[in-house]
Amino acid sequence: MKNESKQAVEEFLTSARNEFSAFAEKLDSACYEQAVNLIRESQAKGGRLHVTGIGKPGHVSGYVASLLSSTGNPCYFLHGTEAVHGSCGQLEAGDVVIAISNSGETGELESTVLAVKNNGGKIIGVSGNPDSWLAHESDAFLYAGVGAEGGPLNRAPRNSILAETLTLQALSVALQVERDWTPQQYVRCHPGGKLGMLREDER
Repeated sequence: MKNESKQAVEEFLTSARNEFSAFAEKLDSACYEQAVNLIRESQAKGGRLHVTGIGKPGHVSGYVASLLSSTGNPCYFLHGTEAVHGSCGQLEAGDVVIAISNSGETGELESTVLAVKNNGGKIIGVSGNPDSWLAHESDAFLYAGVGAEGGPLNRAPRNSILAETLTLQALSVALQVERDWTPQQYVRCHPGGKLGMLREDER
């Protein structure tokens, strides 16, 4: 590696540590209560959960949908742009859609959010901007903000992706506990690999 590359890596790792720590300190369990209640109320009426995002947050959406599904809360990935080209057909009135956007001002996601709401869905916005369009249009809001992305140009989503992932992982923890998800249930949904094996203390 060139010396410049090594220096860039060190600078990014320092940025990531600082931004991640600062963001995590702003969070506590109360941040998630409104979102958890919205999802639980929807589920009690037969509603379903979906996750959507544009660009890199779209990839986070796929992971989060899979994580939630494997921990007791069936969840579906809603493509951020295909939603306005027919994929909103996967929604039923009363469903909840988690919408992820760092800026909260992305034009494509605005179209998707409006389509979701026009189809009777509720929105949980996840953004680094609590004063954004997405935050104001959401039925519940989760903050996922950082001061800098880190890396060359300070533009490519890096630290913001860490923040979005952390806040939605925390939401998954709350929902897993709300569903009283047992090791046996987890293994039934995840029979493959080392995670699909019950420990002695779980049998």
